[in-house]
Amino acid sequence: MFQPFRTVAVLGAGVMGSQIAAHLANIGLSVHLLDIAAPTGAKNDVVEGAFKKALKLSPPILFTEKTARKIMLGNFDEHFARLRSVDWVIEAVIEDLQIKQQLMERLESIIQPETIVSTNTSGIPIRWIAKGRSEAFRKRFLGTHFFNPPRYLKLLELIPTHDTDAAVLDRMKWFAELYLGKGVVIAKDTPNFIANRIGIFVTLLGLKAWTEQSYSIEEIDTLTGTLIGRPKSATFRTADLVGLDTLVAVADHLYQAAPNDEHREMFRVPDVLRKMVATGTLGAKSGQGFYKKQRGQILSINPKTFAYEPAQPLNLGELDQIAMLPLHDRIRRLYTSPGRAGDFFRQSTLEMLNYGAHRIPEIADDPHEVDRAMRWGFGWEIGLFELWDLLGFEPVLADMQAAQMTMPDWVKHSFYPNVVIEEKQPVWQNAEAALLDMGDRVLLYEFRSKGNTLSNKVLEGFAVALSMLETTDYKGLVIGNNSDHFSGGANLVEMATIAQTGNWSAIETLISGFQALLQRIHYSPKPIVAAIQGRVLGGGCELVMACPKVVAAAETYIGLVEVGVGLIPGAGGLMRMVSRAAERSATETPSQVLPFLRTAFETIATAKVSTSAAEAQMLGFLPCDARILINGEHRLEVAKAEVLHLDRIGYVPPAQNCSIFVLGQAGRAALEHTAYVFEQAGYASEYDRYLASRLAFVMTGGELTAPAFVSEDYLLQLERESFVPLLHQAKTQARIAHLLKTKKPLRN
Repeated sequence: MFQPFRTVAVLGAGVMGSQIAAHLANIGLSVHLLDIAAPTGAKNDVVEGAFKKALKLSPPILFTEKTARKIMLGNFDEHFARLRSVDWVIEAVIEDLQIKQQLMERLESIIQPETIVSTNTSGIPIRWIAKGRSEAFRKRFLGTHFFNPPRYLKLLELIPTHDTDAAVLDRMKWFAELYLGKGVVIAKDTPNFIANRIGIFVTLLGLKAWTEQSYSIEEIDTLTGTLIGRPKSATFRTADLVGLDTLVAVADHLYQAAPNDEHREMFRVPDVLRKMVATGTLGAKSGQGFYKKQRGQILSINPKTFAYEPAQPLNLGELDQIAMLPLHDRIRRLYTSPGRAGDFFRQSTLEMLNYGAHRIPEIADDPHEVDRAMRWGFGWEIGLFELWDLLGFEPVLADMQAAQMTMPDWVKHSFYPNVVIEEKQPVWQNAEAALLDMGDRVLLYEFRSKGNTLSNKVLEGFAVALSMLETTDYKGLVIGNNSDHFSGGANLVEMATIAQTGNWSAIETLISGFQALLQRIHYSPKPIVAAIQGRVLGGGCELVMACPKVVAAAETYIGLVEVGVGLIPGAGGLMRMVSRAAERSATETPSQVLPFLRTAFETIATAKVSTSAAEAQMLGFLPCDARILINGEHRLEVAKAEVLHLDRIGYVPPAQNCSIFVLGQAGRAALEHTAYVFEQAGYASEYDRYLASRLAFVMTGGELTAPAFVSEDYLLQLERESFVPLLHQAKTQARIAHLLKTKKPLRN
């Protein structure tokens, strides 16, 4: 049985070093972040400046601001002795072999015999860095290549040398998967390892099509993005984000470091790219790269004149029809399409697959490792060899032979033999939801509506699920799904459609029914556990707040965002936030409750969404006993285990008829003053302030003139009475229409 690491040191506080340190602190480790001593001034100036800069990165590198306290800054001159007490040292200094080797020599003289040492280099051979060190040191040395940003990208490449002890590699893999939430692949100590080796080749294929085959930047990005299951940044937007100087440096390195690569000439950087870099056109960091935003318009560079021009119409034939198909059907149809789009996809796919085949066993022993690396490191929905099988192993092989592409001997048959997996039939389902048996008499309610919104059909399904839970011998219910995001909230299309008819009583019935449903969930006699991940917004947040127990992926972004569409929470979200604010106070006196209530008010009035599950607890969206998982993929199984645990110990639902302390007129005035300050400072519009006044009205008990204890039903009624009239407002209707049309909030 392996022991988890508890104390880690990261050497080098640059962009990657600081972010690695932050991610280690996020999972609860004690972290030492060290860098060189400043030549003048305080010796910690270098490390403090670098870390301060990293804290400004977006998206944020820490789960909460308090997490930074787990990171102890230091410098190599004064604090190197701290390394005597650490379990793991990660080297992330400048990419200079001599500097790294000198650091390893110094490390060996001070660390404990069992301390593991790894390097985050992306370009220097791992074995070179440990050259000259003892056999004992080399046995516990390996590469740990994190992908940027480490908090958000799942891939971690582990690169053992010939000297790395197998037990050290196994421990690192175990820890990275279980504690860091990483997807681990084992890579060979070859140039750029797995993901970047393939990724740079694919990027240069796109550049080749731009410079030699008359495809435009926009056409290539259209054909290499979401259309084929890859990130929307596609080829050229991704290059701009990475940095064109970085792209050139990586390609030049590969050209020199891989002399036996049969596709080596592909890594010769096109002259147009070198000229762009030479003139300071470096991508996003310089304000312009392949793309440039000018006066609200996205322009792209002309490779002949170097001028930025508006996008020309795409000349890609029947692409609109293909784009409407499901992903697998899109890819098959695109591959066989006779037009320019098909020609590009077919040729680039054949070259990519052929290149990937030739990299086995150079960069990895198993083609599945290559697929996992591309999915986890580059966000591809389908890996290389998965794509080959999807298109048909034999047809693709025949197309390569027709194109006179050589093929390595190991390629003989399908990479993913068909395995028939018998799917369990739902206990119940409709068009947008299903009730499944998880085994051990635990139910799973899964909604499958577009965006996982809480549509009428989803709400109907909840009623069925609760009735079945209450009238059968099932032990409990998990609410969750396998999507990237738990729920986008209420179905605004349905709500807007009803509002347009002026059927306000139907809206009130809908809200009243939703409130009753969530109360039924909250007070269920059997345990109900929400298993959440990704975005959990609006009504989805209210649903989670109603669940007595929650299991959340660490990367959960949750919030009551209704003011963004001109509404306020209407299904118990305000009631529960008011209750939690009072519970957090030391005593139920207005002066002590008000600071907590004001924080809740500001959070809702500004439609703040948590940047992590940990922050969601601080904001009051998640209970303090929520189970937070760094590896969110386990959330359903953990939620099921929680149901079984609660059933086994004798589940007791929350007590009913509990009163909630509200502040009355004085508290309302304090909250409305906060809204006034926000408006005067330019942070809120006049209508935002009006919406905030409706929030304050509900959250302090309506017309009550003095602090009082009220029932849950009292606050729920205030929510209903405030919610429905807002739908009458023209500005609310405009906000809803704008969001549905543009997917962006309107501030009016």
